[in-house]
Amino acid sequence: MSLILFASFFVLVLIGVPVAFSLGLSSIAALLYQGQIPLIVSVQRLFTGTDSFPLMAIPFFMMAGALMNTGGISRRLVDFASAVVGHKTGGLAYVTAMASMLFAAVSGSGAATTAAIGGMMIPALIKKGYGKEFASALQASSGSLGVVIPPSIPFVLFGFMSGVSIAELFLAGIVPGVLIAVLLMVVSYFMVKNGPSTLEERVPFKEMVRRFFAALPALLMPAIILGGIFSGQFTPTEAAVIAVVYGFIVGIFVYRELNLANIMEAMKDAVISNAVVLMLLAFASTFSWIMASELIPQKIAALMSSIAPNQFIFLLLVTVFLLIIGTFLETTPALILLVPILVPVAQTFDVNLVHFGVLMVVNLAIGMVTPPLGITLFVASNISKVPLANLFRAIVPFILCMIAALLVLTFVPQISLFVPELFSK
Repeated sequence: MSLILFASFFVLVLIGVPVAFSLGLSSIAALLYQGQIPLIVSVQRLFTGTDSFPLMAIPFFMMAGALMNTGGISRRLVDFASAVVGHKTGGLAYVTAMASMLFAAVSGSGAATTAAIGGMMIPALIKKGYGKEFASALQASSGSLGVVIPPSIPFVLFGFMSGVSIAELFLAGIVPGVLIAVLLMVVSYFMVKNGPSTLEERVPFKEMVRRFFAALPALLMPAIILGGIFSGQFTPTEAAVIAVVYGFIVGIFVYRELNLANIMEAMKDAVISNAVVLMLLAFASTFSWIMASELIPQKIAALMSSIAPNQFIFLLLVTVFLLIIGTFLETTPALILLVPILVPVAQTFDVNLVHFGVLMVVNLAIGMVTPPLGITLFVASNISKVPLANLFRAIVPFILCMIAALLVLTFVPQISLFVPELFSK
């Protein structure tokens, strides 16, 4: 039955069937082949796979991100980042990375971060003399921080599927996200230090303070979410609801850029995105149930134990595997498919699951900028009108930079675990 399950899944994906339907159809094919389990099980699993209170955090975080995206936040974050680093050599490149990092803290999505910040920064970079390919590659790489910096939708998914604390995952993503952003700035410096000489004017201190307070309502949202969760005031799901309410208040009464039209647009975007995620989870539930009944995670654990002598070799093998998977599977379906397989194996090697969750998400974030399926590459290419083929060479230094950050995170777990452990004391 295992052979039918995986063979039919990969055939369906290769011929272009959406991943959610591939999961469902391959599960039905396996049940039909086995012949003793009634197909009604697949219908039951569709319901039980999405019947979860923690899972309700996903649609609300998506709605909060959509509201903040349309409520004027991206422009204010770019203005603040420009005031801080815009006057440096390669300043606009730093602004792109910094603004993307800040916006990631309210969006939870790589594609949304790339679109919101890239819509302003890619034209600005090109106007100042930076190459189109460089501008697009930098924005695509910076946009991938949307899934690393909390509140991150992939962290909610990983926590739901593995039983790991979503709040601890959020905290664990802070330092890795900042580390990647800093390394992207370093790479940008060496790529442009002999390039465009036109710098932004240094912003007077008074103007910097004004821009900071203009961006402050947006910057406060992740602090409210994480602070409320760890003070025991509300659960991650309740935090997501509060984020939506906060997004309405900021967009309507503070920034005054939300109106009925863009509220409806934000709701439409959130509903579509959430429908995709829930369909994936629903169909993956039967797929995961069959894998568990066939003892596939245990068999993989036994195989990995015979290959990897210790947890570091195991993590290195997982890193290589996920980097390959990320080139043709998006973050959400990859997590839904692989978490039930890899988490039990990680437990046999005594890997901290909070650390493991960060590694999985960072791995798949790199997949977002890796050809041929890098979603943030597609978004950046659409903004700059640079053909994807032309971006493949430009993105290489940034991919190598992110892989270097990933290796550091892999072999120095304390980088991810420092903040969660600090809050648990």
